[in-house]
Amino acid sequence: MKSLTLTIVCLVACFFASAQVLPSFQLGLKAGANFSKFNTENTFSSDNRAGFYGGLWARIGAAGLHFQPELYVSGKKTNLVSDATGEVNSVRFTSLDVPLLVGTKFGAVGIGARINTGPMFSFILDENQSFGQAAGNVFKADFKDQAVAWQFGAGLDIKKLSIDARYELGLSKINKSGYPGTKLNLFTIGLGYRIL
Repeated sequence: MKSLTLTIVCLVACFFASAQVLPSFQLGLKAGANFSKFNTENTFSSDNRAGFYGGLWARIGAAGLHFQPELYVSGKKTNLVSDATGEVNSVRFTSLDVPLLVGTKFGAVGIGARINTGPMFSFILDENQSFGQAAGNVFKADFKDQAVAWQFGAGLDIKKLSIDARYELGLSKINKSGYPGTKLNLFTIGLGYRIL
């Protein structure tokens, strides 16, 4: 009985070790929702609004660590409200986002939890603003074509499916003029499917 128990423990330990140590490459599709909010240094407040994202992810790992580059198109929406006048500027961005994440995974037998963090580079492809009645160009902002952020997240893998939740902290100011000191923060949730 002891030898059977020892054999089972050794097999399970070897399986866990091989799942974390051996080099691996994975590729998949991903889509989800984001909730955007401006962080400003002035007399404006911002409301969270839902957007979308979708694209590809890859994961290259060994020795319990992985590098996870991603590429996806993201639609981000937020409202900026003047605390003085109550005027609302609704802003929508379409961007190409490139997170470069480093993380680790815990678990085996096709089920595992992940944590990851890393920089995210956003390249704005399109930007639209709509204004309240009297806002005019006084309320308009001129946004940059790129932004840098930092992502923190966790995920759960179940066979080929994955669930992710992340917070994205804007590091760079995204406006050239208009609102002073404007950064974009996001919370994202998403589903992924591994194709390789």
